[in-house]
Amino acid sequence: MKFGIFAELEHPRPWEPDGEQKLFENTLQQFELADRLGIDYAWEVEHHFMEEYSHSTAPEVFLGAASQRTKRIRLGHGVRLLPRGYSHPARIAEAVATLDVLSGGRVEFGTGESGSRIELEGYGVDPYTKRESWQEAIEQIANMMAMDPYPGHEGQFFSMPARNVLPKTLQKPHPPMWVACSNKKTIHLAARLGLGAASFTFLDPADAKKWVDEYYEIFKNECVPIGHSVNPNILLVTGFGVHQQADVAMDRFLDGIRFFQYTLNHYYRTGTHKPGRTDLWAEYQANRAELLREDLDPLLMRNVSNSRGAIGSVEQVREHIRKFQATGIDQLVLLQQGGKNKHEHICESLELFAKEIMPEFHAGEAEREKRKMEELAPYIEKAFKRKADQRPLRMADKDIPTFKAVDYVRKYDPNSAVLGTIDNKAAERL
Repeated sequence: MKFGIFAELEHPRPWEPDGEQKLFENTLQQFELADRLGIDYAWEVEHHFMEEYSHSTAPEVFLGAASQRTKRIRLGHGVRLLPRGYSHPARIAEAVATLDVLSGGRVEFGTGESGSRIELEGYGVDPYTKRESWQEAIEQIANMMAMDPYPGHEGQFFSMPARNVLPKTLQKPHPPMWVACSNKKTIHLAARLGLGAASFTFLDPADAKKWVDEYYEIFKNECVPIGHSVNPNILLVTGFGVHQQADVAMDRFLDGIRFFQYTLNHYYRTGTHKPGRTDLWAEYQANRAELLREDLDPLLMRNVSNSRGAIGSVEQVREHIRKFQATGIDQLVLLQQGGKNKHEHICESLELFAKEIMPEFHAGEAEREKRKMEELAPYIEKAFKRKADQRPLRMADKDIPTFKAVDYVRKYDPNSAVLGTIDNKAAERL
C-alpha cells in the first residue's frame, strides 16, 4: 500500500499578522520531510472563501513551490475545481503541464466539482449543472494536454478554436487523473470513466471494502476512458497522529481532527456564516461538548470516530492500517494538519510513522502493483475499444486550421500602429 499526506492549509483564528506565512512555510517543510522519509504522495486542495477551514486558494502556486523543494514525492492536486466559473479548462491544462515540467513529471491531476454554497455562489457556478460542466472540462483538459494541436471544441459549457496548448506534460499522454468522491455514486462514476477515486469521506474499513470491490468490478466491466490513459486506483483519507504513548498522541492530535470535522460540517451541512466575522475556533471552543454529542449530530460523530483510528500508539496505528490494507485500497492519505496541531508534533509523528510503521506496508508494494496491472491489462484494452473518440493525438497538417493575426487587427483595431507599419503591397499579400 502507498501513503500520502494531505494539507488543507487549515488556519484557525485568532490570526496573527504573519500567520499564513508561517502556515505555508511549515506545510512546505512537511512536504519536504515526507519526501525525505519516502512517503509516496503529497496532496494539496483547492478551496475558496472557507475561512479557517482551508486557506489553499492557489494550489498550483503552492505545489510549484513544493516542486522545487522536493525530489521524488508525487505532487497531487486534491483537487482542482473544474466547473464553469472557476477557471477556463485551457488555463487548468497549462497550469498542470507547467507543474509537471517543473516537478520532473511528478503530478497527480485530481479534479472535482465542489459542493459548498460559499464557493459555488462566490464564483457564480450553477449547482444544477456542475457535474456536467466538470465532466466536459476534464475530457477536454485531457485532450489539451495530449493532442498536438488541440483540435478545438464546441460544447455546452465552453468553446474554443484549435490551439496548441502549451507546455506539454512530461508524463505521456498526460498525468494520472483522479476525481474527488464523497459518495458511492461518484466512486462508480470514477470507475466508469477510468479515473482514480479520491475518497475524502472518512470511512471505516468495512465500508471501504465495499467501495473498493464495487469500484474495481465496474472498472473491469463498464469503463470507457474519458482520458487517454486510465488510473485504476482508489485512495482513502484518515486522521493521523502517532506517538510511542497513545495518550500523548491523543492529546496532540485528537482535537485537531475534531476541529477539522467541525469546520467541514460548518461549510457543507449545518453552518451559518458571516464572511470575515464568523469565528469558528471560538465557536468550537465554546460549544465543544454540545457539538460533539452523538445524539445531536450522529453523522459528525461518525466522521470523527472513523477519522481517529490512525491517532494513537505505534501498535494501534499499525493495526488500524492493516485493516485498511485488507480492503484492497491502493493508498491511505494521512491528514496531518488540523485545528491547532503543532508543526513540530506533526514532523515527529511523520518521522515515527516512516521508521516504525510504513516499511511493513511498503514491502512488496511494487510486486502488488505489478500483479494488479497485469490482471487489469485485458480489461483496460477492452475499455479503450469502447471509447468513441479515437482521434489521433497528432493532427495531420492538412487538418490544422490557420489564422492571420492581421485579420484580427483589421477587424477590431483598424487604426492600430501595427497596420501603419505595413505598406500597401505587403498588406495586399497578407
